Amino acid sequence: MSFKVASAENLLSRVFLTPLNWVGTVVIFALLAAGFLYFYPQVENFFVFFPQKQLDFSPSDWGLKAETVYFNSADDTRLHGWFVPPEKKEPVILFSHGNAGNISHRLDNVKRLKEMGLGVFIYDYRGYGKSQGRPSEGGIYEDGLAAYDYLVHERGIAPNRIVCFGRSLGASVSIEIGRQRTIRTLIIESGFTSTRDMGGELLFFRSLSHLLPLHYNNIGKIAHVRVPKLIIHGTADDLVPFRMGQALYQAASDPKYFFPIAGAGHNDTYEVGGAHYFDVFAQFARQGRAGRELKE
Repeated sequence: MSFKVASAENLLSRVFLTPLNWVGTVVIFALLAAGFLYFYPQVENFFVFFPQKQLDFSPSDWGLKAETVYFNSADDTRLHGWFVPPEKKEPVILFSHGNAGNISHRLDNVKRLKEMGLGVFIYDYRGYGKSQGRPSEGGIYEDGLAAYDYLVHERGIAPNRIVCFGRSLGASVSIEIGRQRTIRTLIIESGFTSTRDMGGELLFFRSLSHLLPLHYNNIGKIAHVRVPKLIIHGTADDLVPFRMGQALYQAASDPKYFFPIAGAGHNDTYEVGGAHYFDVFAQFARQGRAGRELKE
């Protein structure tokens, strides 16, 4: 018994070059692409959100006098937050936190902002802490807008006193608020350009990152926020590369300031930056400008 071994050229011709096989190949790729796009939001959420329901600390643990707040998002999702009133007519920081834990893990930061005389409204996205629901890109945008509306309509805080502050994932929420609402200034810290770009930082997605949907498109949105912007990023950030902070600054419209924190990683910018960090933060919140040593 003898066997014929087809040449590579003949094999490719038989598999790919007949009209029927071409149609089959296109159909298979189309089905794979459709399946990928259908399931991708769930895969993306798995990598983006790390909520914790239990509150590990309370404002009183940090000597803070905060009011417990419940309010509803546009789809009636019940949300939870803490409001720390400002001194007199000082600005109020609308604090949109990062992707892990909940608001109880940001109270040390809130205390430092309060010590600067600023008010703070920090809230949990859906699925975090005592907030109901499950997080998604559109959902957390709605939550941020609802938090803004609560400050304006329920607390009587004038829009020109609201400073949107977003750290890491919260940068996406704060930029969205700045696009859709009137605010005083925008401060983003450790922000990424998009989840497509972040996918390029992961070995699993690197080769396919250019095919990923353009979600959390911060670099495309930030130019549409017209108020003064302060962009903060640690030079040693090993999660969101420093170059992404630089790219956001370059894409932002004027007026804008870039505040690099030498040696800071992703979560310790305010600790590494120390008193200077909070001086710059508070000055910008109040005056809409930063010191001359910062890049304009």
